[in-house]
Amino acid sequence: MPSLKTLQAFADTVESNDHVGAIRNFYSADARTQENDGEWRVGREALAAREAAVLAAVAGVKTTRLGPLLLDGDHSAICWRFEFTAKDGKVRSMEEVAWQTWRGEELVEERFFYDPQQMAR
Repeated sequence: MPSLKTLQAFADTVESNDHVGAIRNFYSADARTQENDGEWRVGREALAAREAAVLAAVAGVKTTRLGPLLLDGDHSAICWRFEFTAKDGKVRSMEEVAWQTWRGEELVEERFFYDPQQMAR
């Protein structure tokens, strides 16, 4: 079970837009993530590389936490808003809920739930 201090540090790192750092500093080596009902992605280094590629494809991102951190035992949930600025200047935003499972102070599983149509607007 993570401490609330660890969960807050994770959220602060993400909200500072250091998404790759959040993966490298808080995910376990064998962590896995899933978007909606998509394929699982496995391994901290692979997850960090994918996140870096996503961020390289845009001019910038602004991350905002939309409520309190929810923590219950080994599980936590965070609601986020991401505003992506494309290289052409167009801004798109999306909101998602991240459902997390922790092993001690390390994040071992994170599932993201969102409406993919948000990015089409």
